[in-house]
Amino acid sequence: MSNETEAKKVVNLSVDDGLEKIVINNRYGDEIGVFYFRPTDTSIIDRYNEALTRLDTALEPIMSSTLVPQTEDTEEAAKAIREAMKEAKARLCAVFDYLFDANVGEAFFSRVDPFTMSGGRFYCENVIEAIGNFIAERIGVEVKHLNERTARYTHGYRTGKHKDGKK
Repeated sequence: MSNETEAKKVVNLSVDDGLEKIVINNRYGDEIGVFYFRPTDTSIIDRYNEALTRLDTALEPIMSSTLVPQTEDTEEAAKAIREAMKEAKARLCAVFDYLFDANVGEAFFSRVDPFTMSGGRFYCENVIEAIGNFIAERIGVEVKHLNERTARYTHGYRTGKHKDGKK
């Protein structure tokens, strides 16, 4: 076999790392975006709690006094508001990227602006609530699978009896 033929040979190895493809839909079932999630990520709960604390900083540009027009020039005031919204959106996306340890902010906010109002709430509020529920549910499913699998191997030892009925 020549060196040229050996160089063209590629071998792939696939390993299940628990990554899941998650499609984000609106309430009508239309796709908004896609992201990837690993429910077995043991640090996601800590990152979720930290992300909640980072939301205030992310929203600071639109909550600050810079939104109150400091000038009579309405065009200049509108530009300041647009810039503050743009900065807040970038910060918010960074919080979501931190939470999932991946570039997912765009998946949630590329088609729907995070500050779009829906039912008296910002869209980003609905997203963070849905994510919290989703993470809790998915981690619960994974823990249940782990407990079931572990029970198969440790059942006899937990009751004080081995498989053959002896102690």
